[in-house]
This record gives sequence, structure tokens and C-alpha cells, in this order.
Amino acid sequence: MTYEQLVMLNAIVTEGTFRAAAEQLNKSQSAISHMIKKLENEIDFSLFSREAYRPKLTPSGEVFYRQATRVIQQMQQLGNLAKSLRAKQEAQVFLAVTATYPLQPFLKIVSDVTIEYPMTHVRLSRESMGGPLERLLRDDANIIIAALDDVPVDQVEAIPFAQVTIVPVAHPKYGPADSEHLKTISEMQSYTQVVVSDSSSGAFEQSRDLLPGGLRWTVSDFAAKKEVLLAQMGWGGMPRHLVAEELEQGKLVELNVEGYPPRHSQLYQIRRRDSEVGIVAQSIWQHLLSISGHFPENNAEE
Repeated sequence: MTYEQLVMLNAIVTEGTFRAAAEQLNKSQSAISHMIKKLENEIDFSLFSREAYRPKLTPSGEVFYRQATRVIQQMQQLGNLAKSLRAKQEAQVFLAVTATYPLQPFLKIVSDVTIEYPMTHVRLSRESMGGPLERLLRDDANIIIAALDDVPVDQVEAIPFAQVTIVPVAHPKYGPADSEHLKTISEMQSYTQVVVSDSSSGAFEQSRDLLPGGLRWTVSDFAAKKEVLLAQMGWGGMPRHLVAEELEQGKLVELNVEGYPPRHSQLYQIRRRDSEVGIVAQSIWQHLLSISGHFPENNAEE
């Protein structure tokens, strides 16, 4: 049994056919079939039922495959560790952080890392919606902080990092805030919802908490969104930590909207399994591990 055979097995399952797996691995279909048959002979049971067009895992094959995926991940992690141990200091490390998470924790990390590795330029980008994922999958970012929406989990290492709460808010003098009763979707459709644009180019575009059929304004970031809300020109979801002061002072109030309760968004620190891991990127990853779960909202309203 070899690591290469396990990778082939994984490719067949994820791609759906022997042909697609061969294309994905840049090998001939006959080579894939031969290696899998050799593996089946060694373990003495069939991994796939080949009666239909698409190969289907047998019951024993499903159990074997689940364990095989763990081995593949462990091998990739071991390979990354080996690369980092022999790596030299990178010229540049790129971090992409969702705009719903505060930058404060990163400033201390970047400061510590740049003192330890002064020759490496650390770039930090704020991204919205599908922006962090696009940068990661296009190899424009080494590490991202983002939700797992649409993330190909078999291609990345993702560790729970923090939780933020998104709450629908408006100025107290803006229409929907005139009472605390539950506002229906039809009632809200006559009011302008302010949304933050997706910073991805489109291939990884995401959308969340959009009111169907309603009026809508799109802004570039949460700072602009808060200004619009304070100007009594709309309503929208905001990370609670970004409007905590305004809520406490009564400049903004939470809304009671049908289908829009406060949403707890789980964020992860994520990196690709197949990417080179330099010593600086690894140091940042370890620093992030040390602060994961320490964001105050993790302990709020749970």
C-alpha cells in the first residue's frame, strides 16, 4: 500500500470517475485502474462496485476511504512541516482577513513576526464575502481568516478561530425601528437594505442575509455601511463589535426582522494543504493558533 495509491483512490471518489481522476492527476486511466486493482489485491477486498457507469464505494470501501483521507491529510501536514523546516525566510507573506473580524489581534502578531523576521514583508488585506477564499485558491494569500462557505474542505486545512455575531440594525428614527414588533419580509421590502459588496472577482461570489425583493444599496466596506445607517438612509446587518458603541449610546438599535435573527458566524484560520509553507508563514500560523477562541464575542450570547 502506497501514498500514491491512496491519492488515486481519493481522486476517483472526489472526481466521480476513473477518467476524471486520471485527468486530475495527469496520469493514464489504465495506470489508475492498475494501481487501484493492485491495492484491492493487497487488502483482499473490493473498494469499488463497478456495475454502474460511475464507480461506487463498497461498504468496506467506504470505511477504508474514510481512514485513507485522514492518512492523506496527515501526510500532507508532514510534508508541509518538512518544507518549513528546510525553508528559508520568505520575501513576502500574504494574509487575507474577512472584514467581519477586527484587525487588532493581527497587529500584535504582525509586529512580533516582523521583529523576528525583519526581511519578510507581511501584507495584510481586508476582504469581504468570497474575497479571502478567492485569494487563497488563486495562491494570492498564504493564510486567510474566513467562514467555510463554499470552501473545498478537502483542499485546505481549516481550524476554528473565532465567532462573530451579525445583527440587523438601523438608526432609531429610521422606519423599521419605530417599534419592537416583528417586521415581516413584506414590510421590510419598502425600506433600503445596505449591503457590503463582495471583494471577489465573481468566481467565488457569495451573498448572505439578502432580503428578497427589497430595495438595496451596495457599499464597499462596513465603515461606509455604518455611515449610511447613521445617516438614517437604510438598515442592514453589522458585526456587533463594530457597532457596540453606537448600540450602547442609542445611535443605532437592533431590529426585529422576520428570518433575520442575530447570526453567529464561525470563522476559521485556513491555508492550502498543497502550498509551500515557509518559516514565516508557519510562525504566523502558530501565532494565530495561540489566539484562536480569544475574541470576546466567543463568550457572548451563547
